[in-house]
Amino acid sequence: MSRELYAGLMSGTSLDGVDAVLVDLAGARPRPTGHAHRSFDPALRAALLALNAGAHGELERAALCANELARTYAGAISDLLAAASMDRRQLQAIGCHGQTVRHRPEAGYTVQIGNAALLAELTGARVVADFRSRDVAAGGQGAPLAPAFHAVMFAHDGEDRVVLNLGGMANLSWLAARGGAAGFDTGPGNCLMDLWAQQHLGKPQDDNGAWAAGARVDAALLSALLAEPYFALPPPKSTGRDLFNAGWLNRRLPPEADPQVVQATLLEMTALSVAQAIRGHYPGARRLIVCGGGVGNGALMARLRNLLSPVTVDSSAHHGIDPMQVEAAAFAWLAQQALRGKPGNLPAVTGARGARVLGAIYPP
Repeated sequence: MSRELYAGLMSGTSLDGVDAVLVDLAGARPRPTGHAHRSFDPALRAALLALNAGAHGELERAALCANELARTYAGAISDLLAAASMDRRQLQAIGCHGQTVRHRPEAGYTVQIGNAALLAELTGARVVADFRSRDVAAGGQGAPLAPAFHAVMFAHDGEDRVVLNLGGMANLSWLAARGGAAGFDTGPGNCLMDLWAQQHLGKPQDDNGAWAAGARVDAALLSALLAEPYFALPPPKSTGRDLFNAGWLNRRLPPEADPQVVQATLLEMTALSVAQAIRGHYPGARRLIVCGGGVGNGALMARLRNLLSPVTVDSSAHHGIDPMQVEAAAFAWLAQQALRGKPGNLPAVTGARGARVLGAIYPP
């Protein structure tokens, strides 16, 4: 049986590292066949976080970070091919999302760095990158772009479904049983919980949500957090660290807030904002398929099940793909769309004026 192999690269808002996924796109439904992960060097992670805030000399620092990202991406591709006993010449292309350092679609731009030209040089493979800017140029949000892939991967003609990506930010994809897809960013996923755990536990995250589960929710703080106007905006909408960051959180914290109570409240905010978005926009959903790092937060998953009952809530692993591989696989699929001259965006999701072929192509 013939194969059509693409690699997808994703380094998301959580800034934990790079996921590289090998996907066979020869059939009607994408088939992941390999995965590799490379953690970010702490210095690179700190530099990328600093770029989100903006400061003197950021153009040079962004260029240097882009080069280092390209080397990290290339290393992940090397790991991926070695694990699959594959030669790079068997790859049709690499779809590289890049690292978002600024997302301002309301101002007409979004910035993902990663130096795709250098990545093509280092890997000797064709690279498709810069997927978001064409959608923004057409008046769209440039995000989320995964719903079109989610429809190919997870849609079921007998069931209305929602796919939830719980990365640094959280986004939904509505997959109607009768066909069609919609979606938007609901707000923070893991980013604020991870930030708080790093500050107070000295760890990358609150493992399994255990710290949050050991405290009560502060109702007044929860109300202050959910009063953020973004939550009430109608779709299409997208967001990122430009809005939901340490400054945003600190401005809403009461004096001498108990750190564990804050963590519990952040988890509740994430769960409630997702549940309210699903209930408000997609009340017919019968199943929620969850992917992204948040699947590993048992307390968060339990809270979602409680809030959304009787909706079935399960991991994408039950539907053929590891939750940590879904978003990278989406950009492998988007690379194929670009090379075939087919649209990658859904105007109903992003608000663009129409369907557009997404991505810039860098030959090997």
